[in-house]
Amino acid sequence: MSTASVRDRAKERATAITVLLTVVGYGAVGGVFLVPEFQALFPTLTRGTVDLLAHAIAVVNTITVISLSLGWYWIRNDEVKKHAAAMTTSFGLILLFLAMYLPKVAGGGTKEFVLDSSYAWVPLWDPVYPAYLIMLAIHIVLSVVSVPVVLYAIVLGLTHTEQELRTETPHRRVGRIAASAWILSLVLGVVTYVLLNHLYDSTFAAAEAATVLLPAVPV
Repeated sequence: MSTASVRDRAKERATAITVLLTVVGYGAVGGVFLVPEFQALFPTLTRGTVDLLAHAIAVVNTITVISLSLGWYWIRNDEVKKHAAAMTTSFGLILLFLAMYLPKVAGGGTKEFVLDSSYAWVPLWDPVYPAYLIMLAIHIVLSVVSVPVVLYAIVLGLTHTEQELRTETPHRRVGRIAASAWILSLVLGVVTYVLLNHLYDSTFAAAEAATVLLPAVPV
């Protein structure tokens, strides 16, 4: 089967492919929280490895924000090839994120925020913790709801020509929504990571308790 034929078939099934990929993504992330048999597929990690993965994930997410922002800038300046390269890179980075995130949660553990700090200059105001929780909640919600939108924009971009994207698909509108939600989610994820891992203290629960500590996991 030729590459053109595969692309044409994928083009006709863009929505179905998006649904399939969304189900797979939700299933993988949900499995590390809720399915012991799936969790058992991952090796048990030390606290040091968990922290190392958390730092690596934050770096990947920061680079993804830069890549997405560049992609947005380039498409606004009608630099389509650069835009496509940036968005493809961003998708590759999100796959790298998942490759680190799934074993971190399944085989490592979770952290919970503690309103205390080793640094005298860090404020210990009462509103800090609620603000952290609000940012974390928005990050989680956007991470969940943006998955199908992001995937749909990517599938359209990979299966259609530039002219088709402009005239025959909602790629521009969907892409704008997807990029906005994706960037905001990632930025909030990085901010909460800095608060939890660098500015403030935290408690740690091993992987066995991960299913009851869902709100603490994404950072």
